Amino acid sequence: MSLVMGIDSSTQSTKAIVVDAGTGRVLAEGRADHPDGTEVPAQAWWAACRQAMALAAADAPGPVEAIAVAGQQHGLVTLDAAGAEVRPALLWNDTRSAPQARRLVGQTGPDAWARRTGSVPVASFTVTKLAWLAEHEPANADRVASVLLPHDYLTWRLAGASVAAQEESPRTEAEPTTDRGDASGTGYFSPADGGWLPDVLADAFGGRTPQLPRILGPADAAGRTRDGVLLAAGTGDNMGAALGLGLEPGDVVVSLGTSGTVFAVADRPTADPTGAVAGFCDATGHFLPLVCTLNAARVLTATAQLLGTDLAGLDALALAAEPGAGGLVLLPYLDGERTPDLPDAAGTLTGMRRANCTPENLARAAVEGMLCGLADGLAALREVGVAPRRVLLIGGAARSAAVRAVAPLLFGVPVDVPEPAEYVALGAARQAAWALAGSAEPPAWPVPSARHEVADDADGAAVRAAYTAVRRQVHGA
Repeated sequence: MSLVMGIDSSTQSTKAIVVDAGTGRVLAEGRADHPDGTEVPAQAWWAACRQAMALAAADAPGPVEAIAVAGQQHGLVTLDAAGAEVRPALLWNDTRSAPQARRLVGQTGPDAWARRTGSVPVASFTVTKLAWLAEHEPANADRVASVLLPHDYLTWRLAGASVAAQEESPRTEAEPTTDRGDASGTGYFSPADGGWLPDVLADAFGGRTPQLPRILGPADAAGRTRDGVLLAAGTGDNMGAALGLGLEPGDVVVSLGTSGTVFAVADRPTADPTGAVAGFCDATGHFLPLVCTLNAARVLTATAQLLGTDLAGLDALALAAEPGAGGLVLLPYLDGERTPDLPDAAGTLTGMRRANCTPENLARAAVEGMLCGLADGLAALREVGVAPRRVLLIGGAARSAAVRAVAPLLFGVPVDVPEPAEYVALGAARQAAWALAGSAEPPAWPVPSARHEVADDADGAAVRAAYTAVRRQVHGA
């Protein structure tokens, strides 16, 4: 039995799993938390990665032969000529670069951005963060010798093996690498051509031209650890989830974690000048059109706290209310929003009357509001040619009975809920197994799921219409 390890370095933690490369069965797991905030030293991710790996390896039935890392997309890791961090990394959900995003799009227009990079950049994107750095911290910008994404950084550190804890910069000859999937979220990569766009990077970064990682193919190796363990290319977290779920044409994933994402595998690149759909690549050589919202599972957590209950209590309240929440509509932009592009927005609750101001209706409005934002994402994918036959619902909030009940109502297609698993880490493990085998295709691993059919299209349409009307009234978007 060959063992592989998949690592998910997400916003909040690192998860590492050890998997049987032949069957996809998870045999051991480890986890370590990350510091809170939207600005975090990349060194903290490396420390969490080592801790999670050690915990998983301690419970594994044998040695691991290959490793891959799937990391949160868009994060900006800046290194100087010695390999030390120039400043703490800016995460995907750091929105300080919203003015720079608007300026960059205004300079050439959204059509040109979509045509060249597959996406219209917003504050989440790496390119806008570089523009912010050039404008607000020019001395730091001058020190930047190379730019990496979170998964690039961790793969590079793994290739460099052990570094003394007191050292600020790793001593390694390893070459930084990335893959098409994660690179396609930077804003200076061409999904259609598969290469970097150095002129776009230089324009955003005040003429500076830092080194970028070498782009690997889906089954390529990034090197080996000092212990001889094979390192696969790695990828972004959404690409890892798609690989872990074994997506096929017609499958659309709705992932409800810190952020909400809606994505599908496509055979051709997409270019949406409205900016709603990001035209990413996937981890297999295909493409991954994706819509992202900043607000997902934490909408439910915040509402539960407001109501003085927990998530199980919120579930019970929401299921006790009728569709439409008695007329209450929540725009759940609690942390600003990426889609629609409203980085400075706040949440809005409308339709309140004495008769409908109940805990049950508020709980239902939170669930419906969160899912309506994702339903808008599903509609945007349809606009670029995706024809969904089912939705696969994953992420922490997919465990909610209320979410599972309301989702088919609003999405209008059957919803399959795969058994709870770390699908990003599982996708990384599948990529590691693919690189280890050297085969033409990744291994086929089963994904058990439970189906929830569409209940009442009329109720769902009414909820969506009310949500859309409020969004347009409040934000014009």
